[in-house]
This record gives sequence, C-alpha cells and structure tokens, in this order.
Amino acid sequence: MTKPIVDSIDDLSTDIAGTTGFLKTKRDVDPALVEADWQCLQEYGFVMMKNLITDDEVDTVKSALTPLFDKVGRNEFEGERTQRIYSTMAKTRAVDWLATHPRILALLDKMFMPNYLLSQLLGINILPGESAQFIHPDDGFYPVPRPRAPLGAASIFALDDFTETNGATQIIPKSHLWGDRKPTKDDKIISAVMPKGSAIFYGGTFWHGGGVNTSDNPRMALTAQYCEPWLRQQENLMMAIPKDIVRKLDPQLQSMLGYSILPPYIGMVNAVHPLRLLDE
Repeated sequence: MTKPIVDSIDDLSTDIAGTTGFLKTKRDVDPALVEADWQCLQEYGFVMMKNLITDDEVDTVKSALTPLFDKVGRNEFEGERTQRIYSTMAKTRAVDWLATHPRILALLDKMFMPNYLLSQLLGINILPGESAQFIHPDDGFYPVPRPRAPLGAASIFALDDFTETNGATQIIPKSHLWGDRKPTKDDKIISAVMPKGSAIFYGGTFWHGGGVNTSDNPRMALTAQYCEPWLRQQENLMMAIPKDIVRKLDPQLQSMLGYSILPPYIGMVNAVHPLRLLDE
C-alpha cells in the first residue's frame, strides 16, 4: 500500500482523528435569533435570555442540586457564604442538558474552533449575608495578554429570581472591549436582574462578579463554562466523571468533556482517538 504524502501538518487531519475529527451537530435554533444574540454579544459583551427554561424545568434542576450543596467556599473568591458543587455531572444527570442548551451552543459555534470544551459545570448557591465577589473576567487565569478575543465563555442559569438584593450577578457592559485595564470606581456596574429560568451568556473577557446577598433567601444558579479546544479545562473532567457515566452521555457532551480531538492529534491517547477509551 502506498503511504499518503504528508507535506504539512494539515495533511494529518484525517490520520489520528479519522472520521471523528469534528463533531457536527445541527442546532435547532432560529438563525435570526442566533444572529440577534451574536450582535448583542459583540456590542455589550453579554446576552440575557429571559425565561429560557420553564418553571417546571427549574424546579426539577433545583430538586436535584439542593441536596448536593453542603460546604461553603474556602476563600473570598469562592465566597465564605456561598455553596458550590464541583464535578456536577458525576453527581446528577439533571443538569446535562443545560450544558448543551442549543441556544448557548449556537453562540459557542460562532466564538470558538470546533470541538470546544466544557471547562466546568458548577452549582452555585449564594446564601444570605454573602458579600460581593470581586469583579473579574472568567478567562483571566490564562496567561495570554489582552487585548484579545475571549478564550472562554460562560452561561449562568438563574434557578431563583436574580434581584438587586439577593446576589444577582454584577456586570460591566462593554467591558469585553477593554484592553489590559482593570475596573475603576468610575465604571458603571449593574445587576443582571432576571426572573428564574432565565440565563445570561458572556465571553471570557467580560468583567463580572457575584453580588451581595442582603435578602433573607439564598440565590441558586448553575453556570456552565467553556473554552477553546486547545486549552486546558478548569476541571479535569475526564478524571472527574467516571467512564460508566460518560458512556451514557450524549455524543456532544462526551466531546465537550474531552473525548474529542482537535485535529490532527491534540487530545489523543496512545495515538488514538480518546473515544476508544470508552470501549475498553
């Protein structure tokens, strides 16, 4: 058999990756809605999607997450009066579909290279008495100077009403356009007030933070964070999620956990596609 001619690294894209190089999925979302979301994202740095999921769906997710909240944060960033659930997919199936919500993925399809990854999926419950989290961009931990395009992105699903008093996410519109400067006292910070079942989506260069909770009730949310396929995820999800769970997941979610390749071979395991690990 004649060996294929390899003149450049691009010629390897069908070698290790084979036919599973890129996962192509059609999004069941109105293209006009996606375009409107995209234009809002470009101008303001965020998109608010009100009433994205139903009250019944919110109740189902909350019922699954509530028993999993136990410890409060270990530092000011996590919140000393804030509960978090890490490795959420190892503990419940009730939130998988939010990580792959088609309206969110339609924007990610436009932001990142194919086979982008889920960086982490967190349940967050801000308890009464919590102070405001410091304002930050989510992909600021990557050592790549700004100005630049976002390397990550995030959605926050409101599982309670987000109000001015219960810890609604604080945002600075248009801060995604900043270079390397940081917020000052002159920058206008607003609260992402929205009814439960709504979501906010923004890129990793957008400045935001959890709000102060002066109310008598907790404020629960689920956040899904994503990154380019050539970056390291915040959570090592291939280790965090047992294989017997991964085998039952939707192919899109399997890919986003890391069972995928950025052709020709970023993400390979022993020179083969990582999906083969699930067959072992």
